[in-house]
Amino acid sequence: MDIRNYNSKEVIVFRKTTEAFGGLSNMASGYALYVNEVIIPSSEHLYQAMRYPTNPEIQFEIISQDNAMKAKMISNKYKAAYSRPDWEKNQIKIMRWVLELKLAQNWDKFSTILQETQNKSIVEYATDNKIWGAKPSNNNELVGVNALGRLLMELREKYIFNQDKRLYCVNPPNVPALLLYNQYVDVVCDDKIIDFHNEDLLEESYI
Repeated sequence: MDIRNYNSKEVIVFRKTTEAFGGLSNMASGYALYVNEVIIPSSEHLYQAMRYPTNPEIQFEIISQDNAMKAKMISNKYKAAYSRPDWEKNQIKIMRWVLELKLAQNWDKFSTILQETQNKSIVEYATDNKIWGAKPSNNNELVGVNALGRLLMELREKYIFNQDKRLYCVNPPNVPALLLYNQYVDVVCDDKIIDFHNEDLLEESYI
């Protein structure tokens, strides 16, 4: 993906999960996922866990964290030694898949946020990230690859602006060794969703 420039006054910018459009962030709580009969607290938890397909114990440690920032911190301590060797090649594909799951399994809430962005560019505010967001430059300019924002716009174009295309099932990305707890991930459908907000169920899924 190429580097792009955005006028901060003309786009939807998200940074903190507590701010307007904070639900667009992978760090946002309240958007749990369900994959291979595992309840996953956030899209960030799943994205980070998929970095370690052959290390289920690391995946477990990541998914067991009670918030997305802790999950990312756990992932960071292992990535130099254990990250899948083709991560940089496949991280965009995996992120696209994770976002589709977030939409399919949290349709009412997440589709509403995407719809509220209207047709404006979506930008993740970043200070040092080289890929996922865009950082301030001169005056009102934001510069960066903004991969996350662009994937969200792609999702919006494909499913939100197309009124007849409610997303129910998500196919796995074309990525080798897409494993969660030593099990290959297949098509994930909405009819497998359970009550993500039941804390007892979340605790049981970690056992």
